[in-house]
Amino acid sequence: MTDRVQKLETDFRQYVKKIEDYGQALALLAWDSRTGAPKKGVNQRSEVIGTLSSEVFSLSTSAQMGDFLNKLREEAVYAKLTDITRKTVDECYKNFERNVKIPKEEHKEYVMLQSQSESLWEEAKNKADFELFKPNLKKLVEFKKRFVRYWGYDHHPYNTLLDDYEPGVFVDTIDKVFGELRDQLIPLVKGVTESPHQPKTDFLYEKFPRANQQALSIDILKEIGYDFEAGRLDETVHPFAIGINPNDVRVTTKYNENDFRVALFGTIHEGGHALYEQNIAQDLIGTPLASGTSMGIHESQSLFWEKFVGKNYGFWERNYDLLKKHATGQFDHVSLDNFYFAVNQAKQSLIRIESDELTYCLHIILRYELEKALMEDRITVDELPEIWNEKMEEYVGIRPQHDGEGVLQDVHWSFGAFGYFPSYALGYIYSAQIKEAMLKDLPNFDQLVREGEYGSIRQWLTKKVHQHGKMKKPAEIIKDITGGGIDSKPLVRYLDEKYRRLYKF
Repeated sequence: MTDRVQKLETDFRQYVKKIEDYGQALALLAWDSRTGAPKKGVNQRSEVIGTLSSEVFSLSTSAQMGDFLNKLREEAVYAKLTDITRKTVDECYKNFERNVKIPKEEHKEYVMLQSQSESLWEEAKNKADFELFKPNLKKLVEFKKRFVRYWGYDHHPYNTLLDDYEPGVFVDTIDKVFGELRDQLIPLVKGVTESPHQPKTDFLYEKFPRANQQALSIDILKEIGYDFEAGRLDETVHPFAIGINPNDVRVTTKYNENDFRVALFGTIHEGGHALYEQNIAQDLIGTPLASGTSMGIHESQSLFWEKFVGKNYGFWERNYDLLKKHATGQFDHVSLDNFYFAVNQAKQSLIRIESDELTYCLHIILRYELEKALMEDRITVDELPEIWNEKMEEYVGIRPQHDGEGVLQDVHWSFGAFGYFPSYALGYIYSAQIKEAMLKDLPNFDQLVREGEYGSIRQWLTKKVHQHGKMKKPAEIIKDITGGGIDSKPLVRYLDEKYRRLYKF
């Protein structure tokens, strides 16, 4: 590499690191605002976030960034760059091309609206008052539609939003895969609901003190290999994991003293996200590559640990006594088999984050269809609550009694994350594909889980998924692991076998 190219590369990497440093500060503010920041500080916090976000936006769309990209993308120069710098150039160019089309003041206004809307959504959800949140939601939807017009789109406006979360996946693919999944799942849900063989579950709802659940959550996170020297566990309204950098990845959960599963499986889920972020290669820190390659791949990791480990019979052979130790006696006279059937219960549920394995994807498909219709101008924000309720009744078989358990239940729209929801179902599909592929290398998977030997599982996932960060695109990761593309059949096979066996139909 010539000295000129080397200096150009070094200067560019330092410039990018400055943007990433701002990004880490913003991530810390986001974590703090969602884990107990004072309510009176919301407006000032929104201004600070708006200022820092505007600075990131300015740096990423500046004439200096444009000059770096023009020089680094010259064929002769590009060929001499390191792999990490090349991928960083690609990522920065993609963001530059998109963001340079948005007026800076509009971007700042949007970021401030996002920050204010999240707090307003929380209040509206608690009051089950859609009218309170509706004006902000209308503004957020209009911003997204305007941004899509600025950015342009291929074939469908929703494709541009998908690209933010699942690059390389488009509406036509999702329509096909989700349609197949929906058609397979609805009869399965019906079979489970109508089966006379139902689990006894009353012991699940006996009081389980918050402090005991917190201690259990910490023990389970340690069990699966979450590094507390590179993270922490906190409480929040809507659980999330946030990767500030691979050495600081924080997990949050929500405790329900009348249903310990909310926190326990939620903690395992967020722990799966965190294991991904904690095992990204250290040499990617300071670049935009030091995060998950897509939300779908990210979700595949959280769902892998929640469903294929946390809902595995062997996991409870090993950890049932640990659960009993933290509980207050409600499981002492419950057999392992009865407990396992109960925690794997499939039943109609209004709340996505509390839904079971079988109905989970139906909750996602509903949200995808609503978002897509909004972007197509086929429905309006005013119509959302009623259409939501109708689809819940059609797909899951129950109807929300109020908007707090209906259209207001998810935080995502409050920060403009349209295009995000499909990644949840795609992640579940990916996770089942990954599990089938893993069994070829680790045919003793169930034994490893039963014995708590998670090292081999984590190493396999780190080698195939985690370490790469954004160095590989989602389609590359799935192709390298499975030899093909998105395929819902492994998930359908898993759900069909498991629930026909449990419910004896």
